[in-house]
Amino acid sequence: MSTLFDPLKVGAIDLKNRVVMAPLTRNRAFDGDAPSDMHVDYYRQRAGAGLIITEASQITPEGKGYAWTPGIYSAAQIAGWKKVTDAVHEAGGKIVIQLWHVGRISHTSLQEGGKAPVAPSAIRAEGVKTFDGAQMVEVSEPRALEADELPRIVEAYAQATRNAREAGFDGVEVHGANGYLLDQFLKDGTNTREDPYGGSYENRAKLLGQVLDAVTDAWDAAHVGLRISPYSGANGATDSDPKALGDFLVDFVSGRGLAYLHLIEGQTGGSRDLPEGVDLKALKARFDGAWMVNNGYDRQMALDAVSGGDADLVAFGRPYIANPDLAERLKVDAALNEGDPSTYYGGGREGYTDYPTMQEEPA
Repeated sequence: MSTLFDPLKVGAIDLKNRVVMAPLTRNRAFDGDAPSDMHVDYYRQRAGAGLIITEASQITPEGKGYAWTPGIYSAAQIAGWKKVTDAVHEAGGKIVIQLWHVGRISHTSLQEGGKAPVAPSAIRAEGVKTFDGAQMVEVSEPRALEADELPRIVEAYAQATRNAREAGFDGVEVHGANGYLLDQFLKDGTNTREDPYGGSYENRAKLLGQVLDAVTDAWDAAHVGLRISPYSGANGATDSDPKALGDFLVDFVSGRGLAYLHLIEGQTGGSRDLPEGVDLKALKARFDGAWMVNNGYDRQMALDAVSGGDADLVAFGRPYIANPDLAERLKVDAALNEGDPSTYYGGGREGYTDYPTMQEEPA
């Protein structure tokens, strides 16, 4: 029987335990959207995780949806990330970068030349806000991508993957979740196209398939993971039959040799309720790589998921903000620090690199 703290080989990546630091947007890349020394310290502190997945990082300027999020397309960004990966590796950790294109979840002020964000269809995410560097603003109405534009987006994912290799990462995670571009294509609430990229599940998944082909061509599939959220309506991306979508997606990505599939169980950062009839154990059995679960897991839930065969890896998000040594705390069942939500997004080192480890706390 496996435990949360046993080693695991995930694709080509050897992990010392099954505790994963989930991607966490922190809005602190101020200079050219490049990581700084702050990021080096932040990720180094969390190298006790079996695997770190970085905060989502845009593959192109067009893919940016929030102020001060890092990218992985410029020389300065690659150099900044190389310092991060070197530090994590020196501390005995493994780290992959999450590749991100936000699609319609952006604002004209964040786009080059004040252009409209892009999306599968020209449908605005009503009531969804983003941070423009000064305040929270409603996202802008997007324009629909032309079919002949999609190859350049696919190539941007491939180039970002090559850049990630240059930056010293152990792999990449394709962000196909949470209402961002690839998820927008997958869901019929955001994709009303009438061309080969709309309509059937196969058509809506066409771009995702092309991205996975390009990414695994740039780096073998054993270094590539994928995150999906078929049951979540995050950022207004909903589907009329999320159970069927989830079933289709697991079968669609299985057989590609991916290192892992990262599934958000229920609503992103919210309810764990699933559509009627969803059988996660059966879905896991249909996937040929490691199965990573995510959404509100505490220690006991994580222990039970791994020992019961329901998960190979468990991703923790918010607990990793306030607990740089979360994996170590979970192992000995130590108390956890409480996070300060006022410092989650933006700012400097306060609430970022100054949370104490068990050894640093007063007795």
